[in-house]
Amino acid sequence: MALLGTLLKKGIRLRESLEQEYSNPAELQKQELKKLLIQARNTEFGKKYRFDLVLKEFKKPNKDFYRAFSSMVPTYNYEKIYNEWWYRLRAGEKDITWPGAIRYFALTSGTSGASSKYIPITQDMVKAIRKTGVRQILTLSKYDLPDALFTKGILMLGGSTDLDFNGTYFSGDLSGITTGRLPVWFQKFYKPGKKISQNKDWGEKLDQIVDMAPKWDIGIIVGVPAWLQILLEKIIQKYQLKTIHDIWPNLMIFVHGGVTFEPYKKGFEQLLARPLIYMETYLASEGFLAFQALPDRRTMRLVLNNGMFHEFVPFNDANFDENGELKDGAQIFKIDEIEEGVDYALLISTCAGAWRYQIGDVVRFESKAESEIIITGRTKHFLSMCGEHLSMDNMNRAIELVCEEMNLNVREFTVLGLPDGSLFRHQWFVGTDDKVDPAKLMQRIDAHLKDLNDDYITERKHALKRVSCTIVSPSLFYDWLKAHGKEGGQNKFPRVLKGEKMEDWLAHLENHGIRS
Repeated sequence: MALLGTLLKKGIRLRESLEQEYSNPAELQKQELKKLLIQARNTEFGKKYRFDLVLKEFKKPNKDFYRAFSSMVPTYNYEKIYNEWWYRLRAGEKDITWPGAIRYFALTSGTSGASSKYIPITQDMVKAIRKTGVRQILTLSKYDLPDALFTKGILMLGGSTDLDFNGTYFSGDLSGITTGRLPVWFQKFYKPGKKISQNKDWGEKLDQIVDMAPKWDIGIIVGVPAWLQILLEKIIQKYQLKTIHDIWPNLMIFVHGGVTFEPYKKGFEQLLARPLIYMETYLASEGFLAFQALPDRRTMRLVLNNGMFHEFVPFNDANFDENGELKDGAQIFKIDEIEEGVDYALLISTCAGAWRYQIGDVVRFESKAESEIIITGRTKHFLSMCGEHLSMDNMNRAIELVCEEMNLNVREFTVLGLPDGSLFRHQWFVGTDDKVDPAKLMQRIDAHLKDLNDDYITERKHALKRVSCTIVSPSLFYDWLKAHGKEGGQNKFPRVLKGEKMEDWLAHLENHGIRS
């Protein structure tokens, strides 16, 4: 088992994983917060919010440490922390929210806001991401896998490693930053290799991978489902194959993240000769938050002892406004105070200098004891125009059920909330090349949403009396992303469009002769 053997030879141990498995989650998180505060106590941020005083509370046996931290340090969204602090990092200032200067910034896809965001990436964060990645690799020992798999290549389809440099810092896709800094021991397994990974032209990069595909023996693929599906289709088409296993017979594992896989699963599996093992990751631009730790589970284990402290805000009308913004006085809990089956928006404090930061994701605990979560949506990517509280999880599940029921391959979809006289309506845009009656498709989606969401079925009888569906070519979704400089890498199409992005999408469709 060359890959696992290499890890062990390099002295990498399971200590952190075992520590989490056999420790109390609250105690792990208390220790992690203390480490973060100690490291950042002499930064400008740490001085302003008196981290030295907060740290004194950790000596006490009660929970005053969290009361002191949460009362002293305000919550932040991206705009607030950037405008108050992070803009100084881009100017090259040191010791602002984390010790030292920031040399790397990850550019997010910007699906929630109007433009890309600059997320600081520290050396400590790169190490933390790498360490969590190794922990996930080591979980492969829990699967019944042949030894030969661990000698095969790992294809990681991400952003360009040729980062932009302005004289002060480097910027680019997080996958480009981390891939460009892979440890030496991993490079023998990594594909597409250094040269191809530097290419900034996404279409050209895919073509280069297609050309090299016959020369590689790939066992694991890693990336966003939509772009990997496009790549596999290109390989199959060029070499006139029946499935991808005709060229990569040892392909067994697909590690995915960034977007729920279920809506893509049916179309993806048409490219395979046999099922793959699917492993989900929760790797955001702000850090590696969770990964699938156990076989045959749809949950991921929140990482509690690797450079991140988590807080949880019940995602409800009492804590968030209609735009998904956190209200003043919102209830916020530590990990030992959460409940299973409740949706929570995440706040994180990290070793990259994010503090009580609203990452924008909504999670639900399936197991409090094992810190096992699922991602149910985004605080911005939900529809609640009249109290229907339609989550991304609801939408993904409805599309998954419809695909199975109607034998459809839906590549992408998005939903708009629009006024309808004095009432409201939902407008769905579904990307598929299959022939399907949009009215029938909408009827089935609507039926499944009524089963999934009690608030939705109530509002369908009152303020939300009309829902409609438009079938469009999947290429229109990818063309829109490309037009916004979001082609490839970790970029994904938002499930809900609002504001300027909604208007831009409608204009994009109208330019192609499509009106809602």
